[in-house]
Amino acid sequence: MTIGFSSRAASTACAFCVAGVLALGPAAAAAPADTDPGHPGAPGEAGGAGVTVVRPSLLYRSGTQVRPRHGAPEIPDVSALSWLVSDARTGEVLAASNAHRGLPPASTLKTLFALTVLPVLPGELQHRVSAEELAGIGPGSSLVGVAEGHTYRIADLWRGVFLNSGNDAVHVLASLSGGWDAAAVRMQAKARSLGALDTQVLSPDGYDAPGQVSSAYDLAVFGREGLRNPDFAHYCATAEALFPGDGEESYGIANTNRLLTGADGVEPYPGLIGIKNGYTSNAGNTLVAAARRGGRTLVVTVMHPQAGGGFAVYEEARELLDWGFAAAGRVDPVGSLDALRPRTRPRSGPGPASTARPTPSTPSAPALPPAASSPGASTQPVPTPTPTSTSTGAAAVRADSGSDSGSGAPDWSEAALVVGAAALGGAAVALVLRLAGRGSPGK
Repeated sequence: MTIGFSSRAASTACAFCVAGVLALGPAAAAAPADTDPGHPGAPGEAGGAGVTVVRPSLLYRSGTQVRPRHGAPEIPDVSALSWLVSDARTGEVLAASNAHRGLPPASTLKTLFALTVLPVLPGELQHRVSAEELAGIGPGSSLVGVAEGHTYRIADLWRGVFLNSGNDAVHVLASLSGGWDAAAVRMQAKARSLGALDTQVLSPDGYDAPGQVSSAYDLAVFGREGLRNPDFAHYCATAEALFPGDGEESYGIANTNRLLTGADGVEPYPGLIGIKNGYTSNAGNTLVAAARRGGRTLVVTVMHPQAGGGFAVYEEARELLDWGFAAAGRVDPVGSLDALRPRTRPRSGPGPASTARPTPSTPSAPALPPAASSPGASTQPVPTPTPTSTSTGAAAVRADSGSDSGSGAPDWSEAALVVGAAALGGAAVALVLRLAGRGSPGK
């Protein structure tokens, strides 16, 4: 027996087919279109139960990546091996060059150290420094002048880290947070939790070590995340401060970020709010800088300029900041600083939602010991001191929760999709058969 379909029945069936496709639409829309399956963590690869990591392909390409609209300003010609311009609020990457190239970060890695350790060492605590805590500082390291047997407030040590890039202060703070090696492990885990997959931590102070690398992308992630922390934002914007010396004496220290201070003939950048510069003979000059203008905050990373001398890193950052502010609304993003963050889907039914796990190559960080019980520490709370620093008035950049790229798509459960599709299909078949029976009597 042959069943005939009238044109009306066929049209109705098509309508139901379209309805079924639309019902499935949100699940399909959740998959980003511009991804690079050639790298680990591409769509469909799990980073843990229910976790999917997405990599935008443009940022893995070599050379300058920018998507200008009509009237967009021309990208400046800079000599850095790698650079990136991003919007701090949205996380959008406006332009980049070799964004994921692994390069030695020098002291810009201290941004990750601060993100990891600041939350567990309150600034109002004080600590008497031991000789063991100052052991192992690399030759030629930048120092702020931390002395054995001297008692410092934790806030003083953080100013030594951010202003003078003091590796001696980093060693003491790492000791108080569980030890040098433990700090490196926690930093690695923190980087992975932020989606900074290019960074390999071996020396928490950024001192050159074979295999220790980061990228312009990762450093921008760290800088942006740091601006969300009021303490980090305050320290990185401090231009000058007093550091405790012998006895009751203190001495002045100044931020080595010349875009902030205007030292050595470098013109200070209007609206600059930090973040961190660095230099080693292997890494060259590196810089993560943030500036605010007209209610908009940009984060720029510049790594290892190849021309222009020791201060070229500041001038190239200046050009990129100028371009970024001028390009507002005139370029389409080439990626997102949120794109590689592990994402989780809530489990259906009772029980806690699944959470992101470190990548297999990343050891899990041990639990942090309380600061007051750290080995060798004689740390106790003291009243908050009168501020002795000069800040440019930075404030933490607040980012909306759920600003991750693609997070606005509904998370439909598979069971709901199956039931909905089945119901639509059944209804479509029943109606088609009914209409077919009316339009073809006797067949």
